[in-house]
Amino acid sequence: MIRAAITGIEVYVPDYILTNEELSRMVDTSDEWIMTRIGIKERHIIREEGKGSSFVGVRAVEQLLKKTNTKPEEIDFVICATVTPDYQFPATANIIMDKCGIRNGFGYDLNAGCSGFLYSLVTGTQFIESGRYKKGIVIGAEKMSSIVDYTDRNTCCIFGDGSGAVLLEPTTEDIGVIDSQLLSDGVGAAHLHQKAGGSVKPASHETIDNREHFIYQEGQAVFKWAVSKMSDVTEEVMKRNNLTVDNVAYLIPHQANLRIIDAVGKCLGFPPEKVMVNIERYGNTTSATLALCLHEWENKLRKGDNLVLTTFGAGFTWGAVYLKWAYDPKE
Repeated sequence: MIRAAITGIEVYVPDYILTNEELSRMVDTSDEWIMTRIGIKERHIIREEGKGSSFVGVRAVEQLLKKTNTKPEEIDFVICATVTPDYQFPATANIIMDKCGIRNGFGYDLNAGCSGFLYSLVTGTQFIESGRYKKGIVIGAEKMSSIVDYTDRNTCCIFGDGSGAVLLEPTTEDIGVIDSQLLSDGVGAAHLHQKAGGSVKPASHETIDNREHFIYQEGQAVFKWAVSKMSDVTEEVMKRNNLTVDNVAYLIPHQANLRIIDAVGKCLGFPPEKVMVNIERYGNTTSATLALCLHEWENKLRKGDNLVLTTFGAGFTWGAVYLKWAYDPKE
């Protein structure tokens, strides 16, 4: 049986750091207010003119290829999860491929809100499991600052920019992606969306004047759905794979809000030391959060470790993946 294993991971975040102190000079907020309600201290922001999500995506992929001693021509596919593509078309994945010299495979973007990386990981897994493809890259790349309204304190404190990329390869060992469950409910569109910029409401002077090209979020509704659905889907995946808190090395939740992360961990019975959390330093980077966590904990992971990833995003979309880590820390 062929499984898809993550054989390498790299990330990239912009150099500029937007702190709570600086935000408090831009909008009516404070470090105490943000930390109490969201749990974020700082977020990385792309400040360079004319740079989009591919800017961070390219750097993560370049570092990944170098780290894993992989040649660009060996890559069969690239899936880029993003809600902030460089352009409506072509796909940001194709731009990243071109700049990284990947020309022997195919690539496309996938938009599942904050669940994009997990959806892309499961999709890439299917390609590898088919036996037809040997090496694929899954990317989460976001320039969330491009759709954040920095006059709205309810959303501008939450999001940051960044990227993470993983290399997927086939294995016949008892490692890699073991199981997954992905779910959606379109009723969530009313609670979390971008009002204008699509084909229903194309850009116009009116939509710009009305500030409709930014994130619109109803926080309470999103919070309740996120905690409930992430907890339920994770519990389902764990039960059918005979997983318990004791035999799972880490729970890796989407870094949306510290209160959501804490609530999900408590619902599932995970102690804090078994829940990956780095939202304080990066904010919610949407499709990049899970990769940023895995990369930060990479040197603590051992081959065969049971990991459960779970996520929730606009759509509403949510899901969970059970995988066994594929390698020990590099010397």
